[in-house]
Amino acid sequence: MSAYSGVLPQIGYGTFQQRGDAARALTLAALEAGYRHIDTAEGYENESEVGRGIAESGLARGELFVTTKVKPEHLGPGQVRPALTASLERLGMDHVDLCLVHWPSIGDEYEMSDYLAQMAAVKAAGLARHIGVSNFTKRHIDRAVALLGAGEIATNQVEIHPFLQNRPIVDHCQALGIPLTAYCPLARGQVMEEPVLAGIAEAHGATVAQVTLAFLMAEGHVVIPTSSNPGRIASNLGAADLTLTAEELAAIRALDAGHRLVNGAWAPDFD
Repeated sequence: MSAYSGVLPQIGYGTFQQRGDAARALTLAALEAGYRHIDTAEGYENESEVGRGIAESGLARGELFVTTKVKPEHLGPGQVRPALTASLERLGMDHVDLCLVHWPSIGDEYEMSDYLAQMAAVKAAGLARHIGVSNFTKRHIDRAVALLGAGEIATNQVEIHPFLQNRPIVDHCQALGIPLTAYCPLARGQVMEEPVLAGIAEAHGATVAQVTLAFLMAEGHVVIPTSSNPGRIASNLGAADLTLTAEELAAIRALDAGHRLVNGAWAPDFD
């Protein structure tokens, strides 16, 4: 169990796979439910709609933590700032709170020293308050730390859920003081069918999603669950008020099966 002490609010609303007006309405619903951390990406093709949902909430910009990501096709020389500037235009903002490298350069086509220098430059220019990475392996993290210093990497956003607890990269990042953000924290709904999680949920009068998110938060991770159901979006926030016992945490740790959901030709060789 690792206490969380990063700059990101520990629970956020993830907008992956939310498109069109639904992305606007669901972002607004999340903010009205109490979320103050919204996660998007240029690759999600929903930044304009997410930005409209944020604007419609009426919340002051300073109350929100907004993350976007630069896709690997835009990591070439001189490409990062224009990509982020276009994201900001779509979002209707002059800065994001966090800008991530969405994936390491595919096949190491672009040199990390160059694209991370570009990331540092957009932070220095005030276009992003913080910078970080996503889907970085131990090899990539070590190179990034050598280039930027661990303190400059706000998070490494990777797939983490009970069935893929991703210990190699989690342990490596936590030893360096780099927080992990868990995407697909509910394993795309697969946690709902797990008897151990269901039993713990029943014992607490909670939902399986709340138990799963509470577990990941107890492990020290940021979580960004997505849902297209406003009721579940609101319910997921209840994870922050749920405390699991040491025995329950151990039972959930035992569910780790190395079951990765997100992989492909664009992905690095994961640890």
